[in-house]
Amino acid sequence: MAALLFKLRDVPEDEARDIRRLLDEHEIEYYETSAGNWGISLPALWVRHEEDLDRARDLLQAYQAERATRARLAYEDSVKKGENKRFTDMLREQPLRVLVYLAVILAVLYLSTMPFVNLGGD
Repeated sequence: MAALLFKLRDVPEDEARDIRRLLDEHEIEYYETSAGNWGISLPALWVRHEEDLDRARDLLQAYQAERATRARLAYEDSVKKGENKRFTDMLREQPLRVLVYLAVILAVLYLSTMPFVNLGGD
């Protein structure tokens, strides 16, 4: 009987592709379900045979640990190179743009909440 291995909702395509490749390399039979036309079904990878489930989960856990390590190293590398911009960096580089964005955000918040604030105060 088939068993759920991995839910694919909000999973990046490269990660899903890597997991499919991993299962293929280790000759684990699986199938994939999509979210359907309206996106309400469960997109997932299912292992066809339950006896393969533990091995597939071990492979998946090892892959995700390795992927997390790669992502962490890439993030640390981008911080060292100065490629990772923070709010304060943007404020320093383009103060007018940041202030305009903040003014627009505050205006939208004001316009969307004022009808409710004034509702009880006739």
